Amino acid sequence: MDLLHQTDRIFFEKTGLDLGRTQKIVSDALAAGDDGELFLEMRHSEMLMFDDGRLKTASYDQSSGFGLRAVAGDAHGYAHAGELSESALKRAVDSVSAVTKGYHGQAALGTSAGGNAPLYSDDNPLNHTSFETKIRLLQEIDSYARSADSRVKQVNASLAGSWQAVQIIRGDGIRMADIRPLVRMNVWVAVEENGRMESGSSGAGGRVMLDQWLTPDAWQRQVDEALRIAVLNLDSVPTPAGEMEVVLGAGWPGVMLHEAVGHGLEGDFNRKGTSVFSGKVGEQVAAKGVTVIDDGTMADRRGSITIDDEGTASRRNVLIEDGILKGYMQDRQNARLMGVDATGNGRRESYAHAPMPRMTNTFMDNGKDDPAEIVSSIKKGIYAVNFGGGQVDITSGKFVFAAAEAYLVENGKIGAPVKGATLIGNGPDAMSKITMIGNDTKLDSGIGTCGKAGQSVPVGVGQPTVKMGGITVGGTEAA
Repeated sequence: MDLLHQTDRIFFEKTGLDLGRTQKIVSDALAAGDDGELFLEMRHSEMLMFDDGRLKTASYDQSSGFGLRAVAGDAHGYAHAGELSESALKRAVDSVSAVTKGYHGQAALGTSAGGNAPLYSDDNPLNHTSFETKIRLLQEIDSYARSADSRVKQVNASLAGSWQAVQIIRGDGIRMADIRPLVRMNVWVAVEENGRMESGSSGAGGRVMLDQWLTPDAWQRQVDEALRIAVLNLDSVPTPAGEMEVVLGAGWPGVMLHEAVGHGLEGDFNRKGTSVFSGKVGEQVAAKGVTVIDDGTMADRRGSITIDDEGTASRRNVLIEDGILKGYMQDRQNARLMGVDATGNGRRESYAHAPMPRMTNTFMDNGKDDPAEIVSSIKKGIYAVNFGGGQVDITSGKFVFAAAEAYLVENGKIGAPVKGATLIGNGPDAMSKITMIGNDTKLDSGIGTCGKAGQSVPVGVGQPTVKMGGITVGGTEAA
């Protein structure tokens, strides 16, 4: 059974909506505007957390609803309800019609053709593994971590999963659907030695079933990694401050690329001229060799979507190629206003939110340098393997990122781990200072969540090992 028929059963056979009448209501409501859609959603979600040797949190939620959007020029009207009924839909029509009253627009072109072939399983991961099996897994994680090292004082392990079914109905009659599983495992460990306490964490996830982490080899890797980082931090030394060479590791450090560059390449910021990248298509915005891609078509990845939340087929978008800005990530509204194609990046957190341009899986492509040679080329600097949180100003491109795992490097030799390292700079400036690009591109392990304008969506990040010259490192000691 294809995705449309599956979601028809969910939204029209067991609710107060009739497909034919719903299509007529949507068509009439959007006729006077430029664009818009009805977004139908059903979501199941579960969260289990094991802490201090016991199950501390167990939650399950089921929600359903719709969001109706009418677009007129650069304005839109949006109404939503947690009720799948014709009466609620008609009330929403009354609300959104205010933006198109007296407006005579030209309907946007239909969604680009696509087979709507799913990139991931449509099974419900919440039902695929029993509740008892999940609890037993969390208990085993806790016991394994505590037995692995006598210095372990606290263990926190969690499992989160969701299953989301969506259907998009446009005013021109086009319908698209998707069914999206999502799971995530996290392990956090605290260790203590000689009165000093440090912690480490590790996680993994994706649009897959939970059963791939049920084998000891799979979940023990997450525990071992969290414990490795925690123990490593026991030996960390203060970070020297100053301007120095920095090497970023492959994978999760791509979160800096996501924040410092990715958000600045979203269409709404560039249409409004508020991004540091506005009006620079065709210009050199990064060092030669730097290629940045946003790809929502990667099978099973956390940021992947068969279609976006406006019904546009997901695709692979080259944003920067060999340092040259090629284009922006677009939803339908901003693409139409900028005279370009939608790129499959119209995303929303839920039916209660209007779509906007958002990233999917954003990463830097491979270079030609050997990662070991990149690290060995550092005369004096920092090798940042993992990152924590960060902040970015889209308008100026300025960023501050905290390194969760980093090392001193002198004369090509990796030295002591450092604590409290922060990287401070400007996105385009940092991209121009890249001097070596590794051949080891990888994506993160499936843990990314991106926030924008109060909405959170799952994303992927990634990059190869990268060397950057002249980056300001914030620390507690002068370099």
